[in-house]
Amino acid sequence: MILKATEKDIPAIQNLAKSSWQSAYAQILEPLQIEYMLDLMYSESVLKTHFDNPNYQYYMIKEDEVYLGFVGFEFHNKPQTTKLHRIYLLKEAQGKGLGKNALEFVKSETQKAGDKRLILTVNKNNKARNFYESQGFRVYDEALFDIGNGYVMDDFLMEFLIT
Repeated sequence: MILKATEKDIPAIQNLAKSSWQSAYAQILEPLQIEYMLDLMYSESVLKTHFDNPNYQYYMIKEDEVYLGFVGFEFHNKPQTTKLHRIYLLKEAQGKGLGKNALEFVKSETQKAGDKRLILTVNKNNKARNFYESQGFRVYDEALFDIGNGYVMDDFLMEFLIT
């Protein structure tokens, strides 16, 4: 089940991010970088600014009354483009089709918003790239982002064109 998130879900989003990042990035990033990025991207103040932006959407992924993940995306991030900022599932929830369902939901919401393109960034060493490619995304570029504190994100830029 995919449910619209509200500000009251911020603690759940933070907990899900922390848990899912430990498994998603443990082999890719140093623990200090994971901690830094979680603080940078999931602080209460940052998340509140997202909820204050009408184009930024958060949805919780729930099964059997338990939150298993979340998605965060932003309509009109660029002209006719929605950006998928976040899609994370707990490790134990992976392989059940929940990520595929969530991505289909985001594609549908992108189309409803009138955007023609869905974009995302994925770490070059993240196996999630294979998942995105299996769902119709393609790499269109790559970029190195300086995120401060001596850390960079070395990512592939991916897109899915809405038809």
